[in-house]
Amino acid sequence: MDPMHPYEHLSLFTVGIVLALWLIGIHLLMLAKPALVGGFLKKFPRNHMLGQILLGIGLAWFWLLIAPENKGLISALAMDLGEFNGAKPLLQILVPVAVVLVATSVRDFLAVRALGVVGLMVASPLLESAFLEDPGTRLLIPVFAYLLLTASMFWVGMPYLFRDAVTWVTARPARWRAASVAGLAYGIATLACALLFWRGY
Repeated sequence: MDPMHPYEHLSLFTVGIVLALWLIGIHLLMLAKPALVGGFLKKFPRNHMLGQILLGIGLAWFWLLIAPENKGLISALAMDLGEFNGAKPLLQILVPVAVVLVATSVRDFLAVRALGVVGLMVASPLLESAFLEDPGTRLLIPVFAYLLLTASMFWVGMPYLFRDAVTWVTARPARWRAASVAGLAYGIATLACALLFWRGY
């Protein structure tokens, strides 16, 4: 049995390419369709159905990390929690219950909170792919991951900040363009580093 967690098999090159293409695609769309994307972001916090979907994805992902061992594909992402392993059976029950209760009971900003949960889950494989790798440029991925972690914690605990940020950045076209260009530049830099320096890592 491979003692390494699947996250540890993620290559810096592959993760860098995926992250770069995602950043480039999102920010090109922001530049090309500002009204469409801005309108979606303004409505997003109150989109309850999308919130339920994102919450299901985030907590299902978390459940797979605490899934029972030796259950085939279900156990593929299960990880050792060290001294907290004893809590796994309880968490395996509580997480599905939490999905149902939160998705049906929480109405305010569920989509933002759920996006925060997904963001917290995404950060881990990003960080793992760059862990102890040689190229100094690899820091582009951890920097993004820690920014995502920070934002995600605020989205979960203080989701109205997402609304306020969207209101601020969409208030003036110059702000929107600056945010779009900054994200696009980060994506291009990540793609360039992946192609030039991260092959084989």
